[in-house]
Amino acid sequence: MENLSRRTIVIALIFLFIGVTFVIKLFILQVYDPSYKFSAESNTRREIINFPARGLIYDRNGKLVVSNQADYDLMVVPRELKPIDSLDFCRALEIEMEDLRALFHDMRSKLKNKKISWIKPSIFYKQLSAKQYGYLQEKLYKFDGFFVQRRTLRKYEYPNAAHILGYVGEVGPQDIERDDYYIRGDYHGISGIESTYEKYLRGEKGYKYVLVDVHGREKGAFRDGAYDIPAVAGKDIKLTIDIELQEYGEKLMNNKIGAIVAIEPQTGELLSMVSAPSYDPSLLVGKKRASHFSGLSMDTLKPLFNRTIMGWYPPGSTFKTINALIGLQEGVITPQTTFECHMGYTVGRFHLGCHHHTSPLDLKNSISHSCNAYYCHVFRDILDNPKNASVQEGFELWKNYLVKFGFGYRLGADVANEIRGFVPNSKYYDKYYNKSWSSLTVVSLAIGQGELLTTPLQMANMAATLANRGTFYTPHVVKDIENDTIAAKFRTIRNTGIDTVHFEPVIEGMEMAVWGGPGSTATIARIPGISICGKTGTAQNPHGEDHSVFIAFAPKENPKIAIAVYVENGGFGARWAAPIASLMVEKYLNKEIDPSRKWTEQRMLEGDLIHDEK
Repeated sequence: MENLSRRTIVIALIFLFIGVTFVIKLFILQVYDPSYKFSAESNTRREIINFPARGLIYDRNGKLVVSNQADYDLMVVPRELKPIDSLDFCRALEIEMEDLRALFHDMRSKLKNKKISWIKPSIFYKQLSAKQYGYLQEKLYKFDGFFVQRRTLRKYEYPNAAHILGYVGEVGPQDIERDDYYIRGDYHGISGIESTYEKYLRGEKGYKYVLVDVHGREKGAFRDGAYDIPAVAGKDIKLTIDIELQEYGEKLMNNKIGAIVAIEPQTGELLSMVSAPSYDPSLLVGKKRASHFSGLSMDTLKPLFNRTIMGWYPPGSTFKTINALIGLQEGVITPQTTFECHMGYTVGRFHLGCHHHTSPLDLKNSISHSCNAYYCHVFRDILDNPKNASVQEGFELWKNYLVKFGFGYRLGADVANEIRGFVPNSKYYDKYYNKSWSSLTVVSLAIGQGELLTTPLQMANMAATLANRGTFYTPHVVKDIENDTIAAKFRTIRNTGIDTVHFEPVIEGMEMAVWGGPGSTATIARIPGISICGKTGTAQNPHGEDHSVFIAFAPKENPKIAIAVYVENGGFGARWAAPIASLMVEKYLNKEIDPSRKWTEQRMLEGDLIHDEK
């Protein structure tokens, strides 16, 4: 009896525990946590995503460059579908019956492959026009299971700066996997600023819950909007770009292949980045984006390719300024050092040619006249300096200076897809020449040729570094972010390790290249009233005519702009690159072109290196 009594008590306690647990659970469900009731009511409500407006983009002067425009997607909840008048539906959407069949076939295929849900909304027809939306809205009550969801598309206020701005497109599976913010059908920045600053521009989604009847028709806010979450608009961004200068640069590069990059030296702010050929960014917006993208992708001139940060070019003779600085810093030359040039540099049977000019030349005149022989001597003296244990050690010393100038690695600009350029190291030549090489073997590097490859962005940064007398800021295209700050690296000064004093003779040589007498290589770049300093370059091209190259900055004191220009197959630097660069400088500093230079402007605007026979 005693055992039976104990079992009775245990069983009673178990039932009591279960009863209390159920009471507590019911209390939680019905009183404490009403979200369960909210979930139970899901059959009578619909979740509508309120897509935030993307942040607006302005240029450095406050001009609106990118805004938003309304767009509408036709959504479908497959479970709620009922037979419809197909012809009436086609009229409402302004599509053919075959197109409608294709849309339903695509929906069924996605359902079969579990890419969309039977009970949750998914996109049926993207990007209704305003006309389609207006007409469909009147008839939507006839089509059970369908409703319209509003979102925004980008609107480009200028047909310029496509490579800087980038474009917006639909997310892919990998994007959704990387960031749980996105779901199928969302849009995000794919390239340019739209990509780099996506998390600032995209904002935060909002959610609205509405009551629906058995036909899927909206009957008002669910629980008076108590569970609605408002969307938060993306942050506005101010660019460092001057959109008028950008527009002018694109006109100058019309019918040419190449790049222009302009920087404000004192801040590292990019004033213009022109990649030519380019395209109108509005082509990659809306329903025709895919067809336009396909056409641009197949264009043999590669308008989608951003040459400013992805194009590899030899720097040519512009690079003599860097070798001069390294030579001065290492003490192998002084500003008074002279070398002779007899139409080039000759050692035994080796000869590297040069154009006709007076000889011998000192440092300043070697830059002004762009003497190849002078820099063959300087380069070899750097590598063969007795303080170095070997040519390999001398080469590594030379290479390390280049790295400090920003060559050979990505500068870290806030533009997507920047490449690093190429600066070989001694191991590269050890492997190639089986450790049997000398300074003469690689002497073409003295004049910016050989294996050395740079991007136009790196070359413009070099011009900015010369303007600053040895320092630079990491180039960037965003000036301000609404209620936020730009990355600290863009406000951190970087030093080349070259003493400031050594820049003066080099800069004087660059000034003489523009303003000197007979034999000066860049007199075409003279601007009335502006002390512009520049250096021409002719980058050898094994596939055709050489590339025209020019770097410059102005004014000489307290510089406001530094620039690099590449014109593919343009020949000598003074033929195309120098006049284009000087026009850009003049436009930025003076806002207009002097009447005496209108003929130069006209020749650059009308010049066609793509279609005209050379």
